Amino acid sequence: MESSDRSSQAKAFDETKTGVKGLVASGIKEIPAMFHTPPDTLTSLKQTAPPSQQLTIPTVDLKGGSMDLISRRSVVEKIGDAAERWGFFQVVNHGISVEVMERMKEGIRRFHEQDPEVKKRFYSRDHTRDVLYYSNIDLHTCNKAANWRDTLACYMAPDPPKLQDLPAVCGEIMMEYSKQLMTLGEFLFELLSEALGLNPNHLKDMGCAKSHIMFGQYYPPCPQPDLTLGISKHTDFSFITILLQDNIGGLQVIHDQCWVDVSPVPGALVINIGDLLQLISNDKFISAEHRVIANGSSEPRISMPCFVSTFMKPNPRIYGPIKELLSEQNPAKYRDLTITEFSNTFRSQTISHPALHHFRI
Repeated sequence: MESSDRSSQAKAFDETKTGVKGLVASGIKEIPAMFHTPPDTLTSLKQTAPPSQQLTIPTVDLKGGSMDLISRRSVVEKIGDAAERWGFFQVVNHGISVEVMERMKEGIRRFHEQDPEVKKRFYSRDHTRDVLYYSNIDLHTCNKAANWRDTLACYMAPDPPKLQDLPAVCGEIMMEYSKQLMTLGEFLFELLSEALGLNPNHLKDMGCAKSHIMFGQYYPPCPQPDLTLGISKHTDFSFITILLQDNIGGLQVIHDQCWVDVSPVPGALVINIGDLLQLISNDKFISAEHRVIANGSSEPRISMPCFVSTFMKPNPRIYGPIKELLSEQNPAKYRDLTITEFSNTFRSQTISHPALHHFRI
């Protein structure tokens, strides 16, 4: 579609402040042209692997964090292997109760399904705000197709918002879930440190586990799911991402040039390696491209990715490949950078490759 048409459609859509949910509530039967994903994007890779491969991302049992030395070594090995080969894995017995996870998903649903006038007070495109609601982060900054989802974004660590500044329908459970995520995140960074052959506190001491932003994603049923995506192909700007997803599914990751479904596992959380961890591990761990297909079910899909990073908050700390991992045979593949610099590049619509490519030596 013409860029002027795309621009005017995006402006009119944004001014409603009701997102994709508002389009569905209006009773539309056809999605607006600005959501139409080019056919070659939808079919650019094989949808599934050959039946003989039956590809499934690894699931790792964290045993509630209490492991003897042999069990821990086995878990470290499994996580290291998944981080190297897939960039994705699921964890069970991770220490966050099913009740808390269910309350969190229900809280996100309640936020997005409440009276639009209540939601509108959080609507913003200022991504330095602690709490904001919007649809499509790059709605006005690119001419690509918009995605079929709405987002509630909250910076939760290291300086959580006051409870009264969070949405009333989900504020308390967000605070509780965030605290438990911090504990899990620190434990995962211990295991990932050991998988890199470093001491358990190495990544924590680098500040990798210190900050996170939570996204409450809402994917309404789409009347034409074959014409759009829930989220286009991308990598994450985090060190790691911890994802809580419901049972509808739709998340896919690229592995061996195929799209592989990240099927929901009851009680599990999905962990994926972000760009920043690929950079500091000097490509030992991979930040895999992934996407979410449009929701063709009759129910909304709810997910909550927690991105462990400062994202767009100012951060002067310099990161580069970890010196202990480098050698004559394994020289640094990236230059040093700040997360602020990386974030600015990640958000730039003038780049034609994933942001990491721009920092390669």
